[in-house]
Amino acid sequence: MVGEPFIPENLTVHLGSPNDTSARNIVVPFPQYVKNVASSELYPSWPENALRANIYAIISFALNRYYTEWYRSKGYNFDITSDTQYDQKYIENRSIYEPISVLVDEMFNDYLVRDGSQIPMASRFCDGRQVQCEGLSQWGSVDLANQGYIPYDILRYYYGDDINIIRNADVRTGEESYPGKVLELGSNGPEVEQMQMHLNSIANNYPAIPKITPVSTIYDLNTANAVTKFQEIFNLPQTGRIDQATWYKIIYIYTSVKKLAELDSEGLSLDEITVERPPELKKGDEGVWVKRLDYYLKVISAYYREMETLSQNDEFFGEETENVLKSFQSIYGLPVTGIADETTWNELYRAYKGIADNVPLEYTGQNAPLYPGTYLTQGITSDYVALIQQYLSYLADTYPDIPKIPVTGYYGPQTEAAVTAFQKRAGLPVTGDIGVATWNEITRLYSDLYYGYTRQPGQFPGYTIG
Repeated sequence: MVGEPFIPENLTVHLGSPNDTSARNIVVPFPQYVKNVASSELYPSWPENALRANIYAIISFALNRYYTEWYRSKGYNFDITSDTQYDQKYIENRSIYEPISVLVDEMFNDYLVRDGSQIPMASRFCDGRQVQCEGLSQWGSVDLANQGYIPYDILRYYYGDDINIIRNADVRTGEESYPGKVLELGSNGPEVEQMQMHLNSIANNYPAIPKITPVSTIYDLNTANAVTKFQEIFNLPQTGRIDQATWYKIIYIYTSVKKLAELDSEGLSLDEITVERPPELKKGDEGVWVKRLDYYLKVISAYYREMETLSQNDEFFGEETENVLKSFQSIYGLPVTGIADETTWNELYRAYKGIADNVPLEYTGQNAPLYPGTYLTQGITSDYVALIQQYLSYLADTYPDIPKIPVTGYYGPQTEAAVTAFQKRAGLPVTGDIGVATWNEITRLYSDLYYGYTRQPGQFPGYTIG
């Protein structure tokens, strides 16, 4: 869903795992869904502050799944499942605890967000006894409530200080965004214009997708070519037509590019997937962040011939870095200041990510590949997962605290455990997921051990980008 988040009147719940085709879908009023999950996950005898904290988490997670069209973007016809391996526990026709019902009636249109984000937070939680996770511990929240913590302090304890509670959100009738018809050559209407704008936005991160100009309500040959390239990149049938699967994939990638679904749904932003927030840099500054800035500029300038290039990659922000940064800002329509402010950092990372997404794995040679630009987490299957499994398994031979794992291409609990162990060893935030910081550290150490050297930022990657 694009636009301001709201509370849907109903959720479509799949009574099983996502791929269980025998499971039924049922339509449930949103407050009733929250009451059911809370009654299935929590005990009504818990302190009220613990119940409130958990209900906030339940609401936010469900809204995140709905707002980002998490499942519909993957071709499913439901909003959320009842399988706790993927979502939250929903038990059809179960009785509702009265204390929980009263609280949900008061709270069902309040939800959590991260600072600087409008999207409901994908607030992970687990029981904290039988299952541990990077998120709220249900039994731990009871202990904190008994110590006098209020709900907001309990949530900050588990999710960090940068969370806010949005209160009294609007309740609206939710509708699927898909218009119910296939868009193809000759189609005409506002939904065509919407898809053209989304594809142009995605093309900033995936330069192989041709820009559609001018944007209009007409589905022309330029639109079909852009759709075909999009389908090729994202492993969809290359028809040049926008069917339901392609529609929701475009929506999903668009919201990912806009920092709504793929990163912020995990409670992250582009800035937060590095070890620390990039500072504002200008001429005369020095340090490791200048070196990272130079690295991004060198990679991007290898792709965009109209950009100036750097002759060196060091830790000093000199005139050459300033000139190359200005040429980047000019190409990307930013104020040409020569200063790496927050907006420029975000666009640098987006451009780098788009290039990395289009560099085939087989071009890596004797170098670990660029960060793929995809946030890897449980449930994902891809060649990049297989590659990182291979690296972690190799590192396990040297570091026994890293468990050796099979190379399957599927990011399951074993992979998460190995990533968690690596993050602890490397002093990274322990999330069990792989963002740019974790990827770079795994590949750096692997290159150092396997090839006998450490790949330096800005080093020629061993292939031509073009």
